[in-house]
Amino acid sequence: MDLIRSVSGVRGVVGEGFDPQVVFRYAQAFAGLLPPGPVLLARDSRPHGRQLVSAAAQALHQAERQVIFADLAPTPTAQWITPRKHLAGAMVLTASHNPIEYNGLKFIGSDGCYLDGDQCDRLFELVDKTEIPREIPSGRIRSRLLFDAVGLHILDTINLSCIDTVAILRKRFKVVVDTVNGAASFALPTLLEALGCEVIRLHTTPDGTFPRGTEPLPGNLTDLCNAVTEHGADLGMATDPDADRLAVVDETGSAPGEELTQVLAVDGFLRRTGSRQPVTTNLSSSMLLDHVARRYGIGIHRSAVGEINVVELMRSVGGEIGGEGNGGVILAESHLGRDSLVGAALILDRLIQENLHLSTVLEELPQLHFVKDKVSADSTNADKVAHQITEHFHEAEAITLDGLKLQWPDRWIHIRQSNTEPVIRIYAEAPTENEAHGLVQDVRDVIKTVSPGAGS
Repeated sequence: MDLIRSVSGVRGVVGEGFDPQVVFRYAQAFAGLLPPGPVLLARDSRPHGRQLVSAAAQALHQAERQVIFADLAPTPTAQWITPRKHLAGAMVLTASHNPIEYNGLKFIGSDGCYLDGDQCDRLFELVDKTEIPREIPSGRIRSRLLFDAVGLHILDTINLSCIDTVAILRKRFKVVVDTVNGAASFALPTLLEALGCEVIRLHTTPDGTFPRGTEPLPGNLTDLCNAVTEHGADLGMATDPDADRLAVVDETGSAPGEELTQVLAVDGFLRRTGSRQPVTTNLSSSMLLDHVARRYGIGIHRSAVGEINVVELMRSVGGEIGGEGNGGVILAESHLGRDSLVGAALILDRLIQENLHLSTVLEELPQLHFVKDKVSADSTNADKVAHQITEHFHEAEAITLDGLKLQWPDRWIHIRQSNTEPVIRIYAEAPTENEAHGLVQDVRDVIKTVSPGAGS
């Protein structure tokens, strides 16, 4: 199958278009874009990761780069450590939330941020001009191990100025952690223990045998929900395989959805700091963020979907906190990237601010219902679909910054090509579950009339 390339990096099915030769070629091109200096390599826990990391290391060695191995590490740790160790950049071998048969590459610049759209275009041009090597060179390379990356990242997170670490320590939260046997299997439990939490571990053996769906969606968190109630925990926390996304489960064993992660973190941050800087997020994130921003009398700005798009907007407006509604929290004080460790610390801080259960904090928010759906993009004429949907919902405000978003005062629907999968994503939010599902079904019906084979 074709590789999926975007500002989110490169992803593909291992053995079906994504292999060591492809990784070698991308790593070689990436080295040519970076300023002088060493390059960090990290990976998630997928079983094919070691072989692919080895190919990347050989390519960087061929490009006369010193290789710094972080081995198994969260993507946000690689982002956090890169500027602090004065590295030229970093590559993370991960397919993030994609299923086990996928792997991929995330490209991080010397500032710890993903490459932007122009830089990605340049990288892909360089790759396309380079022949795939018949075989990967072998032999010793110039490298060193970075043992302290995760520990330093944890230490920085528990010392953030926007959380009350002492109050969290006194609370002694009991937390069940589900890291889907991924890259946060050590990092997230260790962070929580450093914050005085009693941690019950669930799916925290980083062997890449993902025991549930890789996205931290409510439907994938049944084990976590059950464990929270079984152990009488204060909450549960779940990540995706590379740990840039976080979802929570409340003390009743209910999973409210990963959309609430960013909402809770932003609410706690603004309540704690009194920041007057605008919140930044993407077009597919919940309207609850607008409610939170209004509560504190500040503005909200929305970018196209994709972490780097939110980051660039944060930089342009001076934003201090933002993220994406998929469970990704971005805090400028830490680094400009989605970070499950930062999200976890901010949510614990939100709970101790009023000494409330998580379910009570959630009940105080407006009750909106979020629906996520997708259809195959293989045979879909995106332009024709967008035109027909706009005609169907002619009374809505149409936003075309990223696909098509149709917006009303109390609801919206967003239809766009995924950055990471060969699908069209359909996200909707409305006051009731039936209304949200109704919006999605209307869009599906229109898609079927334009591309009959795309309705699955």
